[in-house]
Amino acid sequence: MIPRGRALPEERPAAAGTDIRGPDTGPDTSAQTFPGRAVKFVRLYPLVALTCLVLVLTGLLLQFGLEEPVRLGASAYAAIVAAGRAVAMFRSLREGRWGIDVLALMAIASTVWVGEYLAALVVILMLSGGEALESFAQGRAARELRSLLDRAPRFAHREAAGSLDEIPVGEVATGDVLVVRPSELVPVDGELLSDSASLDESSLTGESLPVERVRGEQLLSGSVNGESAIRMRATATAADSQYSRIIALVEEASNSRAPVVRLADRYAVPFTALAIAMAGTAWFLSGDPVRFAQVLVVATPCPLLIAAPVAFLAGTSQAAHKGIIIKNTRTLEQLAKARTAVFDKTGTLTSGRPVLQSVLTAQEQGAGNGGTVSADRILQLAASAEQYSSHVLAASVIEAAAARNLELLPVAEAAEHATHGVEAVCGGERVVVGKARLVGASATDFREAELQSGQLAVYVAVNGVYAGALIMKDPLRADAGETLARLHSLGVRHTLLLTGDAAGTAAHIAREAGIRNVQADCLPEDKVNAVAAVLERPVLMVGDGVNDAPVLAAADVGIAMGAKGATAASESADVVVMLDDLSKVAVAVGIGKRTVAVALVSIWTGIGLSVGLMAVAMTGYIPAVTGALLQELVDLATILNGLRALRGADIPRADVTAVDIPRAGITDAGKARRPA
Repeated sequence: MIPRGRALPEERPAAAGTDIRGPDTGPDTSAQTFPGRAVKFVRLYPLVALTCLVLVLTGLLLQFGLEEPVRLGASAYAAIVAAGRAVAMFRSLREGRWGIDVLALMAIASTVWVGEYLAALVVILMLSGGEALESFAQGRAARELRSLLDRAPRFAHREAAGSLDEIPVGEVATGDVLVVRPSELVPVDGELLSDSASLDESSLTGESLPVERVRGEQLLSGSVNGESAIRMRATATAADSQYSRIIALVEEASNSRAPVVRLADRYAVPFTALAIAMAGTAWFLSGDPVRFAQVLVVATPCPLLIAAPVAFLAGTSQAAHKGIIIKNTRTLEQLAKARTAVFDKTGTLTSGRPVLQSVLTAQEQGAGNGGTVSADRILQLAASAEQYSSHVLAASVIEAAAARNLELLPVAEAAEHATHGVEAVCGGERVVVGKARLVGASATDFREAELQSGQLAVYVAVNGVYAGALIMKDPLRADAGETLARLHSLGVRHTLLLTGDAAGTAAHIAREAGIRNVQADCLPEDKVNAVAAVLERPVLMVGDGVNDAPVLAAADVGIAMGAKGATAASESADVVVMLDDLSKVAVAVGIGKRTVAVALVSIWTGIGLSVGLMAVAMTGYIPAVTGALLQELVDLATILNGLRALRGADIPRADVTAVDIPRAGITDAGKARRPA
């Protein structure tokens, strides 16, 4: 730890070009007063402000009996607004998008035509007011997403030649030694050099409690340091760090359009046709063109234009607040409809940190040729060979060697066999470490270890002779069973475990988690083929490792457990869980179901109320001005309903009963086989 009293440079405003958020101008105090708020409102919503002014002037002039000038002026203003909307509508048509603005245009034009100029002004006010409400609602729904940008690290304090220099975060290079002061943001991803640190990672993972880190553990950029200054070594630049990746994912999500949103857009054609037909029928039956205008003013399109986008933006915001980054809003609908959940084993259903239980020598197994290699030597050679492996077991083997104070040997050459093991030359000896298939093909007098339920063996051969096995166990996550039960209660009927591990180990984990369907000994391409063979879709695939990246990309929804920094998996996935918490998978599905339900309720409620008002307006009981006001209430109701997606959804707790999935290439636990 660095002494808390050590002097460090003071935080200064960002230099130009160094702050990805733009210059920090501080709070806008001018907007806190009523005149300031009024000016801000006019700047943000000029059409609303101008229409209000025209309505006030219209009322004043009517008090003086100037009805004809008022009629001409108000009609001219309405015609100008209608012309502007017509231009915007034709632009949309040229881009291939049918705009429901045709209803608004016809409502304004028809009210002016029949002399209902006051109704025309109210329609304009209601439409522009609805757009202002949409802007406000989207601003509220995006608040959690924007807060990520607001908290982006800006500066770093780098140790150089005995001094401490403050530099823009973009200048940090891999390998730089940095100092993070108390309550300061961790500027880039890095390795902790201090003995320990207490960090607030809530903005990244949703974890509300401080997280304790010890020397050698990874720190995530955007975390908030605790009460003591710490030293760290940068392992990534700012652009490649966790926080920048989160920002990129959030921006991608906020810019996407979900199928339900496009579906709402497609409702424009039948809804417009229905409104025109009802208005035309009312005119034909009554012989009064005013009736035509009265029907159209209650057919404004806000429920279709606003409801779905607000709900989906609120859903992604709610997910981000819970430490779940949903890259695009299309994924929310897929989550809501998911029928099959596929899981990787190591690091996903299990803790991902296997622990060494024992070292079994070849002599203890009755294989005499390898009896000269001691247990400690087996572990030392295995850990040395695993230094350059990306498999999760490698880290556990190295940790086990460190716990016994065994020094790692230099590696002259190394080669990794995907999912099977590694070969390396360590301390002048050729070592093969991995599964029985790899080691058995490389060594004489090989013996498979007798394993208990849940155990796994890492076999070791030295110079072509079988030396022994490391007996390890990777325990099931404590929340795995409950997560499966919650997914079942949310409509996910089928579950499947895909793993590169042996069938016995996979079967044990599947039974503990409540999964009957297992495919073991999988290579990455086998997992892709297995997911493609699933009939009950959409399919969720949950994984965390680099080798899961292909299958995450192949699934309908790929969910990456990204807390451990598996960049390839996170980039291939549609959803990234920033907290090392499997239950967040069920939370993501729950948010998807709630968001889609809220969006559809908003759309159909808005359509139903609009059609009901049109039916009443056909009878002549709703004057044009009153109809415009009633339609605005419908718009407000759909916006407020869309914002319900910001609230957390309750995820029911229920016991899960696993369901078999009879299809080629996928078998029950304990009978796993590779696809043809």
